[in-house]
Parts: sequence; C-alpha cells; structure tokens
Amino acid sequence: MREGARHAAGIPALVLAAGYMGFGALAAGNGLSFAGTVLSTLFIWALPGQLILVEMHTLGAPFFAVLLSVMISAVRFLPMTVVMMPLLREAPSRQPRYYAAAQLISMTGWAWAMTRFPSIPPERRLGYFFGFALTLMASASAATALGFLAGDLLPPLAKLAFVFMSPIYFLLMLTGSASDALGRAAIVFGAIVGPITHLVTPQWSVMVAGVVGGTLGYAAHRAWRGLARSR
Repeated sequence: MREGARHAAGIPALVLAAGYMGFGALAAGNGLSFAGTVLSTLFIWALPGQLILVEMHTLGAPFFAVLLSVMISAVRFLPMTVVMMPLLREAPSRQPRYYAAAQLISMTGWAWAMTRFPSIPPERRLGYFFGFALTLMASASAATALGFLAGDLLPPLAKLAFVFMSPIYFLLMLTGSASDALGRAAIVFGAIVGPITHLVTPQWSVMVAGVVGGTLGYAAHRAWRGLARSR
C-alpha cells in the first residue's frame, strides 16, 4: 500500500487534482451544494459521470433521468474490471476485498495498473492498488472541495482547461500502456473516427468512436497478421 500511495502521490494525483478542481468550480457555478459536489467524487468516482450530473442538474432534469444517465456513463468500467481482475486476484476466490477494489477502479488507476502489474508479484498487487487508488481518491476529493470554495477566483476558461487536463492525461497513459500492435491500432483508428463521428452526431460520438474505431483496429490487426502469415 505504501508503494502504491507513493507512486500515486506524484504526477497522477496532481493531474487528477487539477481536473477535479475545475469540476468543483463548475459545480459551484451551476448551483450544486458543497456536500453533494464532494460526495459525487467519492461515490461516482468518474469525472465524465460527474460532469453529466452537473449538466443535467443545470437543465433541471428529474432525479431518475440524472441517475440513469450517470449509471450508463459508467458502463465502460465493466470491461475494464473484467480485464483487470484476473491480474489483481491472488487466487480464485470471492473475498470482499476484491469487490471493494472493483469499486475503486478509475481510468487513471486502471491504465497505471495495467502498465505496472506485470512487474509486481501477484501477492503484492492488491495492496499496491488499494494504496494507489485511495491516494488518488483523497487527492481528488480535496481538490473538488478546494475548487468549489475557490471557484469564483477562476475565470470560466480556466475551469474548463482544468477539467480537460485529465482526459488528455488519460490519452497519454493509454498510448504509453499500449504494448502491442492491437492496442496501438485501436487507439489510432479511434483517434481518426472520433472527430468524424463528432461532426455527425456529437451526442453519440464517444460511444460510436469506441465501437467503430476498436472494431476497425481489430480488423486491421487481423488482416495484417493474415498477410504476414501468407508471406
């Protein structure tokens, strides 16, 4: 846990804190309460879902619609959890600590763990992940509170800039953790398809870009391997 906390306390926590400071400021400017804003970081633990919460609250959407939208935005964590859990578990079991670890998975923690776990002994991975994830959560919660309280000091453009630091960092981490040709192909095709689909359907661009870009990357990788074998 100490090692994981130490690794998280550097750049990962700082970048995440910048994004959550911008979120706290945006939440304050759109009428959310201080307690609700900080608790959203602890219980939703996903910046895109929290931004959906702020936007739909501002539009006056009913509670059920807000809840459903935030839940749907978190569906992306299911395949991430399925991929990560076999690396995290020491032995086949259903101990409560693994369920707790699954609730702490975030984009930053997942990308970092997928990169670092191969070099960490299996019996040390769970403690490492808890230390890493809890340090990130503490940093993000403190930054959310600070951003909410100091939101009036930040101009609107600075608030948005802070929020978008995290997605850029996620992209860099994913690119760095793509150790095989299939992962790199999916990132390249997703980067190409993303802007195009945004011009056609901004509301569905992320989902369409993920499905289409990933499928095209997989198909291109299969075709390349088939061509290499035929030679």
